[in-house]
Amino acid sequence: MTTPSPLRNDSRAGIEMRAVTLTHGDGDRTVLALDDVSLSVVPGELVAIIGPSGAGKTSLLTVAGALAQPHWGTIAVHGRDLATLSRREQAKFRIQEIGFVFQSGNLVPALTVADQLRLVHRLAGGRGFDPMPLLEQVGIAHKADRRPHELSGGERQRVGIARSLVNSPTVLLVDEPTAALDRQRSQEVVALLREETHKAGVATVMVTHDHDVLHHCDTVLRMEDGRLEPRAHPQE
Repeated sequence: MTTPSPLRNDSRAGIEMRAVTLTHGDGDRTVLALDDVSLSVVPGELVAIIGPSGAGKTSLLTVAGALAQPHWGTIAVHGRDLATLSRREQAKFRIQEIGFVFQSGNLVPALTVADQLRLVHRLAGGRGFDPMPLLEQVGIAHKADRRPHELSGGERQRVGIARSLVNSPTVLLVDEPTAALDRQRSQEVVALLREETHKAGVATVMVTHDHDVLHHCDTVLRMEDGRLEPRAHPQE
């Protein structure tokens, strides 16, 4: 097997994947979800991964986020090999080092915007957290006392981005953040992701079908049949 996206061997890498392979059972056959995938993303870099449905993009986020164990290869976040961690250690590591942004924000319906952030901080063992500076940073502080059903799609995504940054993660994993947004809101959300990635120095991997937002990204990769193609310029 070949390595389509060579690792940089950079000690600053926020996330580094080497020859990662993942298979899924599908009835009587085995599906190769990730095929010898290697990827390195450094702090402050926003990498977009595009490709058709079923290409393996979600599987890549799943193993990168320590939500599944690959059958082969290694994944390191902030220099820590995820395979060396127990399940309990992986859960703690996720809340401390990895931020997630989901398609629709994935907010808790009963909680206010401010409490969405407080909850994440509390889960990491923190106390006395003030969410307002982070909410101001993403332009949603004026909705701090609102609940998800009172927000627009773009506002929910802003809350999701703020929530993902609460514990100052090393890596940010973003799954189709513009899927439910119109073009203008899509541009705003991805521009905000770029700004926060650069400002916070987090290594961000974004899976998307939206080619209109790729100019906001530092690097664009294409995935097909479980493999990553070589790095490309965002405009390509």
